[in-house]
Amino acid sequence: MTKQIIFLFSIFLTLSVFTFTIFRIVRFFKITRPAFPIGDYGKRFWVMMDIAFGQTKIFRKPFVGISHAVVFWGFCLILFGSMEMIIDGISGSEKSLKFLGLFYDFMIASGDIFGLVILFAILIFLSRRLFFHIKRFEGIEMKKVSHIDANIALLLILFLMISLLGMNSAYVSYQSILMEPVYGFFPVSRFLSSFFNGSSPETIEIYYEIFWWSHILLIFLFANILPYSKHFHVFMSIPNVFLSRLDPLGKLPNMDNVTREVRLMLEPSTSVSETSKDSSTERFGIKDIEDITWKNYLDSLACTECGRCTSVCPASITGKRLSPRKIMMDVRARMKEKGPGIIKNGKGFEDMKTLIRDYISEEELWACTTCNACAKECPININHPTLIVDLRRYLVMEEGAVPGGLKSLFNNIENNGAAWQFSPEDRLQWTKDLDMKINPR
Repeated sequence: MTKQIIFLFSIFLTLSVFTFTIFRIVRFFKITRPAFPIGDYGKRFWVMMDIAFGQTKIFRKPFVGISHAVVFWGFCLILFGSMEMIIDGISGSEKSLKFLGLFYDFMIASGDIFGLVILFAILIFLSRRLFFHIKRFEGIEMKKVSHIDANIALLLILFLMISLLGMNSAYVSYQSILMEPVYGFFPVSRFLSSFFNGSSPETIEIYYEIFWWSHILLIFLFANILPYSKHFHVFMSIPNVFLSRLDPLGKLPNMDNVTREVRLMLEPSTSVSETSKDSSTERFGIKDIEDITWKNYLDSLACTECGRCTSVCPASITGKRLSPRKIMMDVRARMKEKGPGIIKNGKGFEDMKTLIRDYISEEELWACTTCNACAKECPININHPTLIVDLRRYLVMEEGAVPGGLKSLFNNIENNGAAWQFSPEDRLQWTKDLDMKINPR
């Protein structure tokens, strides 16, 4: 009964903290603007199954991709055992899902095997971060705290697997000594249970309780640390893929406020109510965090900081300052900085900073070629170019702050109707000396 009371207090505390965190993030989402309409749920489901659960994009780097996929799939299977532990803790029972029979044996065996596999995979990931210089793990945006954050998360996962295997091994050994039935199949832990040979049942029971509590409390701790770390993608990557844009990568979205004005010019009969929608006060593009869409913010929360986007960016490769990963990290950091002030004081709140220039420089934005290599490579379908283009739209349409070459191009389009500095009457002069035969019909 005492164990049950302690467990109920632990889960209540965990859920309270987690609810507070999620409520805070939801309030940040309310600051953002609408994005594209969500529809075509069938297609979205299969995209999610292919990219989020199938991990297909990550296999472009075979060794690391397979290792990461194994960790993800293993966690999905281990969740079954975690849910059983929660049910056991609340009800005060033991192995409450054993009535599922063969399915139970399969899930327990899968979790037992993947516990060992994930343990070795995490050791590989830690070794790569600590002892090998992986270029895509570095960058101006990757501060010391970013590396510490990643290492802490990996260590927590490592301890989770150790406590899981220790708990399973102690359970198998304890049940075997007492000649009691072992519920579930434990191919790895049955072998590891030999470490308890020679120990008394009382000692093994103590070990089992230590491992059991260590594992469940680490799960609770991990769940509440994730929203404050880059590993929040554990929760956010699947919904982010499900809600990703279904348009081709090269298609840039039109600006609604500009579209309404054009429609009004082309169709004067259109009613004002259909076209206004506060367009007079709506900003062109993105200047600060209150101008981004909910999808931009979701992308920033889901970003794993893996650096795959930056590693394939031609601007970054050729030494320019642009890093698509940094753009996402800056959005997340700016929301964390300004979001509480907006929630408290309203959207008119200003702190004398902006997302452009204070976080993201003009040089970074104009370095982007909108080639979409970053969006193509991202394992969770983040679309960086649409955000970058919206930031550039603000510079062009609100401030007129564009590079000199673009100013000439804009002037030519305005004056000549084309990008070249020739009048429309002179455009076909290059053909006057060509011997062209016109085939009469």
